[in-house]
Amino acid sequence: MSSNFIIFPVLLHLFTALLMLIFWRKTVTHRIISIVSSVMGLVIAYVLFTGVYNGEITTLTAASWKAPFGIVFVADTFSSLLVLLTSVVALAVSVFSAVGVGRARMMYGYFPIFHFLIMGLNGAFLTGDIFNLYVWFEVIIISSFVLLTLGGRKAQLEGAVKYMALNILASTFFLTGIGILYGITGTLNMADLAEKVPLVANQSIVNLTAMFFLIGFGIKSAVFPLYFWLPSSYHTPPSAVAAVFGGLLTKVGLYGMLRVFTLVFTPDDFMKMIFIVIGIMTVLTGAFGALMKTNIRRLFSYLIVCHIGFIVGGLGLYTQLAILGAVFYLIHDIIIKTNLFLIAGLIRQMRGTMDMNRLGGLYDEYPKLSLVIAIVLFSLAGIPPLSGFWPKIYLIEAAFLVENGWMIAGIIIGSFVTLYVLAKLWAAVFWKDASTDDIIQDSFAGMQRHRKVFFVLPIVFLAAVTLYIGFNAEMIINISDKIAGEMMDTSPYIKAVLGEKL
Repeated sequence: MSSNFIIFPVLLHLFTALLMLIFWRKTVTHRIISIVSSVMGLVIAYVLFTGVYNGEITTLTAASWKAPFGIVFVADTFSSLLVLLTSVVALAVSVFSAVGVGRARMMYGYFPIFHFLIMGLNGAFLTGDIFNLYVWFEVIIISSFVLLTLGGRKAQLEGAVKYMALNILASTFFLTGIGILYGITGTLNMADLAEKVPLVANQSIVNLTAMFFLIGFGIKSAVFPLYFWLPSSYHTPPSAVAAVFGGLLTKVGLYGMLRVFTLVFTPDDFMKMIFIVIGIMTVLTGAFGALMKTNIRRLFSYLIVCHIGFIVGGLGLYTQLAILGAVFYLIHDIIIKTNLFLIAGLIRQMRGTMDMNRLGGLYDEYPKLSLVIAIVLFSLAGIPPLSGFWPKIYLIEAAFLVENGWMIAGIIIGSFVTLYVLAKLWAAVFWKDASTDDIIQDSFAGMQRHRKVFFVLPIVFLAAVTLYIGFNAEMIINISDKIAGEMMDTSPYIKAVLGEKL
């Protein structure tokens, strides 16, 4: 595979967005271009991932400037896998958006901004330069802010202010950490940093710099106690936008955390303890926050927070088995959280509300679709042998091997609370009789057949991916184990980037 192929996932979405600007306000054309481009993106991402997984780490340096002087793109197993998962999500959301986003929003540039966002995500996953990672983060923040405010409703603007304020704060910490890191090492290439950071004489300044990165990535990941912006903003935009946010945006922060704290900063015992405490508290605050919610999207927002804690805690355990579990859970979580918000959008289309107290009767009216949704909910709860079950087993085993009972307790409590709130949701929305207090606005039943397909097909597609992950767990375990091995032994990554320098 040519090294130039690495940049294709970024360029595809850039050119897609620019092409749409030519057809400004041509909403039908935008829909077609978006779906076609997303299919192409999935094919490109699959070729990239299989090429890296079956071959070796591939790099591309800008303008032939060799690392560490030039900006470098790196496709290893972890980054190429996340590009693949991003492409899966982009395709599902693109199809859903064709009917799930109003024409007014489309006319003001919804689809171009959506593809700029996907471009930023792919760029963040593939970059091998830490300042370039910051630049891609800013592309993501700007694009997501526009998507969050598109429509101009009061609730959207209020949520967008909270979202933007906290992300600006995160960027400030991130950029400050980058500045200190450059000052003490003279480089921003992540592979070069991996070699130079351990040689810094004053390790106290290194630890301080690591804390800046932890806070910056922690805000973006919505970990405790920096999580409150997420449930305050993710319930406000259209469901298609919320699906991208829920599935991918917090995962960029987690990716940065996993990448930096395995490649650049090797956590000591104190840092590991911080990760574990943050992970456990994130699980508990997200779980107990979900207990009190009756709005479906707010409930799902708190579950995002809860399950982020599993991944952060896995990083804190810092063994190959724990990283395996964290990566597996990340794979599962990206697909499942995207689908949850698409499901919430479909329910709103059916009933005109997402208040669980005003819902009911969906199983009687839509039994087949309800069973598909049940698969998604069971997977999220971790019912064996579905996708949410396997990573928790590995995380619990990793915690047991290092004798960390608190982490085991946190995972178990988070899992049982998740099961309880999902059972409550199922009973309220699907099993109980429909509410007679309010007029049910079922705009889905009378909808044209082809529009129904665009609503349902992405949910079925992501549910099928979830089933594939669960029933092909051995393959996902092998992929996750390879990623965990590359994180624990970073020499192949460094050698691929720096080449002769090693």
